[in-house]
Amino acid sequence: MTELNNRKPADLYALHSDVRVVRGGREYFNQIQHIASIAKQTLHLQTYIFDDDETGQEVANALIEAAQRGVNVYLMVDGYASQRLSTLFIDRLKNEGVNFRFFKPLLHSRYYYLGRRMHHKIIVADAFTVLVGGVNVSNRYNDMPGVPAWLDWAILAQGPVAASVNNLCERMWNKSAFTAKCIPHAGASISSDTGILVRMRRNDWVYRRTDITKTYAELFASAQHSVAIMSSYFWPPHKLLRSMEAAAKRGVKVKLVLTEDADVPLAKYAERYLYNRLFRSGIEVYEYLPNVLHGKMGICDGEWVTVGSYNLNNISAFASIELNLDVKDKNLATQLIVVVEGIIAKDCKQITKLRYEANGNILMKLLYYLSYRAINTLFFLFTFYFTQQKQRNH
Repeated sequence: MTELNNRKPADLYALHSDVRVVRGGREYFNQIQHIASIAKQTLHLQTYIFDDDETGQEVANALIEAAQRGVNVYLMVDGYASQRLSTLFIDRLKNEGVNFRFFKPLLHSRYYYLGRRMHHKIIVADAFTVLVGGVNVSNRYNDMPGVPAWLDWAILAQGPVAASVNNLCERMWNKSAFTAKCIPHAGASISSDTGILVRMRRNDWVYRRTDITKTYAELFASAQHSVAIMSSYFWPPHKLLRSMEAAAKRGVKVKLVLTEDADVPLAKYAERYLYNRLFRSGIEVYEYLPNVLHGKMGICDGEWVTVGSYNLNNISAFASIELNLDVKDKNLATQLIVVVEGIIAKDCKQITKLRYEANGNILMKLLYYLSYRAINTLFFLFTFYFTQQKQRNH
């Protein structure tokens, strides 16, 4: 637990010369392949879901090609969400030189788990190039023939933050077993004395790390003009919800972009229970229509952004291992605002109080209320996450 007593350099902003936002789908998986192709010494990939489908095979091939060039490749997947990976698939990876490991909770089955889940979506090469976001390795996050990817985001960066993420990957790999420790990266990340400010942010309840929750609290508290939030599963801790409401009430224009087509209906019903409260504070609510919105992003005043695996909900805040990158750069934030506004205008409908009241009869509102109470009960009383088949897609 010495980690609790030391403030890591990763908590501080460092200057980077090359940072950009990558949209999920084909653009994201092209970047995965590119990062794997340029790795010379080490390559870490950590993800919540890794499926043995066309996308999973594509990523596996990229990892194998890197391993065959002599790169030390480490793939860690969550032991609950990726438990359906076949032995044949895993054996192929190992036989071709990829170091493979499950991150395992204390207890789990197909229907529940007790303990932490590793919700990271990370790839980092040579402690210098890193991609951090909310995109899992599965067809639904990729652009497949006739089926566009779920909407998602990641940050691509080169520089000191990649070394911080690499060090975290090494620690997590080494703590997950007593043998087969990973070979540490020998080189050092090259710092940039001019450029964009980036920092790594973590949530991990075992080590009492609440960096990303604090980032969102800072975002709402410091906002002067505007806040734009995308969240795939919106069920925020009470303190963050109050901070969001306080920002809106002091005149900050708060736009919340959520999904209409949820892969977990219970979560969506619970989310809609909060809409009236959001309307009372003057928060604008939009629902994304084309397919599932899975991205997790916050933008403050067109000045800085946070992107990663963290959902604005209690599971991310209190029960998962999460990773985000915070970026302070006006050009990047302004570009993202333009992108988000374009998505709102083209692909979203605004849910006003009038529309909400017109479309929801008393039975539907009762369903919203009961869903919200059910999720709270399951989370706070049982501390495990009872799932339908699709709930693994968080």
